[in-house]
Amino acid sequence: MRTPAAHVAPLDRARKRRRLARVTLACAVVAALGGSGIYLAGAQAEEVAVPGRVQAEAFAAQSGAQTESTGDADGGRNVGWLANGDWLRYDHVSITGAELTARVAAHNADGGAVELRLGTQTGAVLASFPIAHTGGWQKWTTVTAKASSVPAGPQTVFAVMKSASRSDFVNLNWFTFGSATGTTPSASPTPSSGPATPTPGTPTTPGTTPGTPTTAPAAGWVPVDQTRWNQELAAFTAIKPKAVTPGTTRVPEFHTDCEVANSAPDDPIVVPGLPGASHMHTFFGPKVDAFTTTDKLLSSTTTCNAPGDLSAYWTPELRKDGKPVPMKSFRVYYGSRVKDPSTVKPFPPGLRMVEGDAKKQVDTPKNAGSNQFWCAGSAETGRSADGNWPVCASGGNLIFQLVFKDCWDGRNIDSPDHRSHMGDPVNGVCTGKYPVAVPNLSFMVNYQSLGGNGLSLSSGKPSSMHGDFMNAWDPVRLGPLVKSCLNQNAKCGTEVTFAGG
Repeated sequence: MRTPAAHVAPLDRARKRRRLARVTLACAVVAALGGSGIYLAGAQAEEVAVPGRVQAEAFAAQSGAQTESTGDADGGRNVGWLANGDWLRYDHVSITGAELTARVAAHNADGGAVELRLGTQTGAVLASFPIAHTGGWQKWTTVTAKASSVPAGPQTVFAVMKSASRSDFVNLNWFTFGSATGTTPSASPTPSSGPATPTPGTPTTPGTTPGTPTTAPAAGWVPVDQTRWNQELAAFTAIKPKAVTPGTTRVPEFHTDCEVANSAPDDPIVVPGLPGASHMHTFFGPKVDAFTTTDKLLSSTTTCNAPGDLSAYWTPELRKDGKPVPMKSFRVYYGSRVKDPSTVKPFPPGLRMVEGDAKKQVDTPKNAGSNQFWCAGSAETGRSADGNWPVCASGGNLIFQLVFKDCWDGRNIDSPDHRSHMGDPVNGVCTGKYPVAVPNLSFMVNYQSLGGNGLSLSSGKPSSMHGDFMNAWDPVRLGPLVKSCLNQNAKCGTEVTFAGG
């Protein structure tokens, strides 16, 4: 089971948030460890739906948030990893009275506030909930606030985090916006029973097409267009693979090389429709902004050289003394990590996914094991003063390799955290919640830099390195690459042209 990375905790040990590894359990568990606020959260508990509540995880968009199983009385999930400046957006909220409430937990003595703003992140303040230390990240209390007005009709409400702390300071479980009478004030009301967020890969009703949801999707889950996907699968199945030529290297692989398209503080996957709401990203392939969608990509031009690849790729901007570091090259390898690459299928239409954690801010000294930048083409001769960045010998350059998940749940092209619809192979097989093998993406990000002091990512430390992918391949081009190169365990280039070496 994949779990979120540890929070960035305050320096005071008594206030450190959970840092021990979570354990896969067969049942839901919340084990409070004394008064430290450290706990283990296992499988999601059943949520008790209460009329008039807006579940915190029912956001339409977010910045800096992650959901997790909760130990609160009503079960379900809560939203955590919330720090100053993070926000959650809720659409079509009916405000039925001036008395508002929020269910919160906090294990940071600095405290802060959760501001409710109308329309935008900087819109008029509807109300502000004070946040104080509650004794633990799962020690819940209900706080109240009075609305400055009771606007009529559906509203867009932003919950904006405010705190003097540099670390996450609050967990949120639910809100109420006045009286509980009338319709539930949420664009995506939670079901009367069952998890607030559907589990990827849940079996469909007998007799239905696999991958077809039997109920309306919960907030953040985006079902695949099943009709289009079935058509693309039928066309893929009908492809006759090209005969592998002698001397071909027998590894499942093809690639695309891309130039920088643009840079912007946008992220159309994590914060769609909100220009300037993200840290600075470097975009490869088509030009991207906050309003980019798959349909827009399919009618765009690209800087990538693989015919038919209009997909968008992006990473946080790398800086040296506050200035952008030029790129040397950007290559995306498409491969397979499963034992039998003949089982790999093309990406479903519109697939979106994120790999890495922009909020992970931990040191990465040499041999730390993950989130490591390294030297390509030369040896590492030292480390930066903080130990996080290599120093490369002349003739080399700084590089990062980012490997994505390659097992798909077969149902959703996106999920609330943009990760939960994807998983890793188990013993070389895509199975269980993630039964569909798709191409394995590997970003090779090369910089015109020898590393050393003064480096930072726009998202923070090197541990925050991450990448985003928005599929916009022409299936007529992608299908033969998967069928002839990946399925046949054969190395190709940007087209179905076999290669040796």
